Parts: sequence; C-alpha cells; structure tokens
Amino acid sequence: MKKIVLRVAIGLVVLLVVGIVVFAMFLDGIVKKGVETVGPVITKTEIKLAGVSISILGGSANLKGFTLGNPDGYKSPTAIEADTVSVQLNPSSILSDKVVIKSVRLDGARISVEGGPNDNNLTKILANVESVAGGAGGTQPKEAPAGGAGKKLEVDDFLITNTKLSLTLKMLGGKTTTVSLPDVHLTNLGTGPEGITPAELVKRVLGAVTGDIGKVALDAVKNLGGAATDAVKDLGKTGAEGVNKATQGIKDLFKKK
Repeated sequence: MKKIVLRVAIGLVVLLVVGIVVFAMFLDGIVKKGVETVGPVITKTEIKLAGVSISILGGSANLKGFTLGNPDGYKSPTAIEADTVSVQLNPSSILSDKVVIKSVRLDGARISVEGGPNDNNLTKILANVESVAGGAGGTQPKEAPAGGAGKKLEVDDFLITNTKLSLTLKMLGGKTTTVSLPDVHLTNLGTGPEGITPAELVKRVLGAVTGDIGKVALDAVKNLGGAATDAVKDLGKTGAEGVNKATQGIKDLFKKK
C-alpha cells in the first residue's frame, strides 16, 4: 500500500514538473502577445517586442527590443525604444488578482519628442492613456481595456536610466537636438490593497517622463545658442526675440492641464 501511495506521489510530482516546464515554454509567447495586444489598447499606438525571456522560479523577465509607436502624423515611427527592459517579480503572485513586481529597469532608452509645447507626440499618447486610466481629477475611464489589462499591479521600484532624448520642436524650425534625460525613478506604485491597473501605471510613468523632458528641453533651447537664433530667424523673427519667445514657450512644454 505504501509503495502504491509513493508511486502515485512521485507520478504527481513528475506531472507537476512537466506542467511547469510546458507552462514556462509557452509563457514567453503569451507575455509577448499580451504586451502587443493590451498595450495598444492603452496607448492607441503600436507596441512591439522582439522577444521575451522569462524565469518563473527566479521571478525575472527580460523584454527585448521594446518599441512604443507614435500616433499618426509624426516623422519618427517610434516615441520610445529600449533594447532591454528587466523585470523582477514575485512568482507566487503571477496567478493572483494582483501581480507584485519588485522592480522594473529600463536602461539605455531612446525617446523622440516632436511638435510644440501643447501638441506633441508624447502629450498625445498621454492623453490616450488618460482616456483609459481616467483623468487626473479621478474621473472614470472612458473605455475599459479588455483581457489582461484589467489585472491589478504593484510595482515597488521603477527606474528609467541612461536615456537619450531627441527633440524636434516647431519653435526651433523643426531642427533636432539630442540630449541626455535625467534618471526617472518611481517607487511604491500600487502598494495599497487595490493596486493599480496597467493603464494607471503607464500614466504615472509617462507623466514623470514628460515632466522631466520639459526641464531638459528648456536647457536644450538655452544651450543651442546660435543654432536656436538661426532657427527662429528662419521663421521670420529677430534672433534675440525669437530665442526669448522660444525659451518662454518651452517652459509650458508638457505642463499638465
């Protein structure tokens, strides 16, 4: 009798291990499809991943070749690109109602900004996200994402570092300048019992990024010097007056309404 029980127990363990292996084999594809399906519902732009590598037991994931597309009408096909996004999570929370993510690190991203102070690609994407997540005043979402987008999250640490920012601004005659963006570091997102939705997470992160871009853009205009003067001269303004107006105008870049 004991031998039968032992064999049954061993058989169950083997089946469990096989099940985990099979689940792990297909999980990479599931995550990739989920990101590329749910993400565009939130941003209303194309989102692509070149690949996903996941370790269930280690609680880690690497998202490779991440790209966030631009809305229609912009020169650059992408707003954000990153070669690798590293994620550490609590494996036991994967199948629960609230997924606990210990850390997200986005290293070496490239962000492209096009347009004017109140009308550019990132403010457009942020407006799309807010229509899903709900406005800053706590309004209800205008539309509910389907599928996995309804799952709640907790993100303990979110870091965006070593980011290059490409600015193509109308007020500078469409000229492009590339600068470095300070690290964006957010903590304790959704730590309460209710957590946060993926749309709310994107809104918080993108809002923090655009806030820092406003400061960097102002410094970039000042540092352009003669190039800025030449750019606004092309717009039919006097050099000094044009730079001053551009500097003043860019202070409102990405200002929350």
